[in-house]
Amino acid sequence: MPELKILAISGSLRSESFNSALVRAAQKHAPGDLNIEIYEGLRDIPLYDEDLDVEPAPAAVADLRRRIIEADGLFIATPEYNYGIPGVLKNALDWASRPAFDSSLTGKPIAIAGAAPTNFGTVRAQLALRQMFLWTDSKVVTKPELQIFRAHERFDEAGNLTDETAVEILQQLLDTLGTKIRETQALANGTV
Repeated sequence: MPELKILAISGSLRSESFNSALVRAAQKHAPGDLNIEIYEGLRDIPLYDEDLDVEPAPAAVADLRRRIIEADGLFIATPEYNYGIPGVLKNALDWASRPAFDSSLTGKPIAIAGAAPTNFGTVRAQLALRQMFLWTDSKVVTKPELQIFRAHERFDEAGNLTDETAVEILQQLLDTLGTKIRETQALANGTV
């Protein structure tokens, strides 16, 4: 099977973020047919302003949109802030969701995960992302779900995911994303 290109986005700017560690774990533990590229430009994206959403788009926005379009799918690891997704991630996705009905997110297969130091992980943030992706008609992987709770116990000091169950679920999630991408491509090509 041909290799699939996945763009991995951490919704955190913090240098020692568990979610940034999770996207690195996805890159490390990905099945051989997935090539995971980590997006590092979240900090550079300006606040969404429809007055700026013209051609040419701001450079950081154009880069994000291009990279999403070129990717076969997305892997998003989100923290949870105040029962929702961080503003920087929401802002980036707002830019990516334009133009409405024909954005870089339209029909894009997406897997969502998250890590947090709390006992509930990122359940509500992931639900908020799922709801948002209904509007963009993105193809979200619904199972398995990966919420790494008490993340400080599941990553070592170097940021490596050490919890075997979490690694196994992460691999299952990535496998399922690969399957969803292939199904989506087959439907688009009329080969189903």
